[in-house]
Amino acid sequence: MCQHRPECPSADSTDREAAVVVASHPEQGWSLLCNGILLFEDTGEILPDGRVIAPNRTLVHAA
Repeated sequence: MCQHRPECPSADSTDREAAVVVASHPEQGWSLLCNGILLFEDTGEILPDGRVIAPNRTLVHAA
């Protein structure tokens, strides 16, 4: 899928979010990466095969 050199990380790579943005819609809160991943501003992802990666949220506990 990627036409860049060096090639972008695949959708299965641990560094998959480092792929080049090919379409961006910040007003809607998402970007399409070169490797086919839909990346949301809340850090959630939809992979090209339809799997959903939940947002990476840090829990804050009151003292």
